[in-house]
Amino acid sequence: MVWFAAVACCLGMVGCHSADTTPDVVVDVQAARPVVGAIAEQIEGDAVLSPLAEAAISPKISAPVSRFYVQRGARVRAGQLLVRLEDRDLEAAAEDNQGAYEAAQAAYQQATSVQQPAAMQTAKLDLKQAKANLDLDKGLVESREKLFAEGAIPGRDLDSAKATLVQAQAAYDTAEQRLQALQRVGRQASQKAAQGDLTSARGKYLSAEASRSYAYLRSPIAGVVTDRPLFDGEMATAGTPVVTVMDTSSLIAKLHLSQAMTQSIQTGARAEVSAPGMNEAIPGEVSLISPALDPGSTTVEVWVKIKNPDGRLKAGTPVHVSIVGRTAQEALQVPASALLTSEGGGFEVMVVGSGGAAHLKPVTVGIRGVKRVQILSGLSPTDVVIDSGSYGLDDGTKVHVAPPEEGDAGKGAAGQDGQDGGQS
Repeated sequence: MVWFAAVACCLGMVGCHSADTTPDVVVDVQAARPVVGAIAEQIEGDAVLSPLAEAAISPKISAPVSRFYVQRGARVRAGQLLVRLEDRDLEAAAEDNQGAYEAAQAAYQQATSVQQPAAMQTAKLDLKQAKANLDLDKGLVESREKLFAEGAIPGRDLDSAKATLVQAQAAYDTAEQRLQALQRVGRQASQKAAQGDLTSARGKYLSAEASRSYAYLRSPIAGVVTDRPLFDGEMATAGTPVVTVMDTSSLIAKLHLSQAMTQSIQTGARAEVSAPGMNEAIPGEVSLISPALDPGSTTVEVWVKIKNPDGRLKAGTPVHVSIVGRTAQEALQVPASALLTSEGGGFEVMVVGSGGAAHLKPVTVGIRGVKRVQILSGLSPTDVVIDSGSYGLDDGTKVHVAPPEEGDAGKGAAGQDGQDGGQS
């Protein structure tokens, strides 16, 4: 019994001593000081590649296909003939209208020539006759005035001659006015009628020529034939595309971004496009920022243009786009993994204080890059920031800064030197 009590007493003493000497828990973390350098904001989104230009060529008339001059995949130039439709009936109609047009031209030339209508000739003859009668009566009056002065004839003969002269003068004036009226009105009416016939014939001829030209379909753009659903001899329907041509020398990635995200984007901004099956991102630039919101999604459409001279990329390919937004040159930066969200919705980081204890510091965030974040306030370049292992740590926890993993030696807190992701 004495032995048992002695053993129990010894065990109790050992237990008490063990509890008093339990060491504090120390957590291994990765940490380093902030770096100062250039940083760029990265605005990312998904998109689908579209051609630079596209033309779905449809005929204006319904007719059988006489001949295709291109196959799918063929490269064509602007203005090149692609398809010819059956047009023999259109050629016949054009020739018929051409003949009517030429006849109208001849009629117009005849109407405007020096030849006068029959009424004009008659009026001229009447005027000549009236002039002859007037001259004759004038001579008769002059001779009778001399005879009357000599007393050879009575006065009534002179009066009769004068009355005849007045009638002749009236007849001459009437013939002259009639001729002038025919010259003024008749010629104008004849010319207008001929001009109207010529204009009508010309319009019908041009319409027939236009209808005949509809049988020849040409490419409005340079590009590649991507679709040709019909074959020679099949019926082409008006308004239905028979050939589709795309200009894929450059492609457009169309993103839909929130209005807030587009505030820091400008036309000409650098961008990168990542496509499936491609090991490297393809450089591009912002070519268009829509001036209006999309009514359905209330987003802004942004176009990123990339060059595609070898045709490796295809229209319709889904891609991921990264656009360079705001930039800063002398920015205090920490790794994005070091940024924590506070209970109030702000941001904070955990730093290693004196004695190896971790402490939370509220910070103000600026530009957020892919791997790094700009700190505007709340942190100094001499602070040691925990970038790995800080999640879930309580304030005041003892930490041990582990050495960097293989391949990370020599890097700063940002995980790499220089600019974020190589952007500026």
